[in-house]
Amino acid sequence: MKIDWKRKLTSRKLWLSVANFATDIMVFFGVSQSEAVKVAALIMAGATVIGYVVGEGLADSGNKKEESDGETIS
Repeated sequence: MKIDWKRKLTSRKLWLSVANFATDIMVFFGVSQSEAVKVAALIMAGATVIGYVVGEGLADSGNKKEESDGETIS
């Protein structure tokens, strides 16, 4: 079974779960709520960048395919 990593890495549910898990672990170990919120914000910011990069890559590859489909080979 092949894993669709592009879909997984752009999943908001995945990144919300990761951020929630990280903040829960931090709270368990006594880190202040303020620091836990900062870490969650950092994780979500990283997720936004990953989603943008993957999305742009998919768009670029789609455009490249369309361009190659229109060319004639002599």
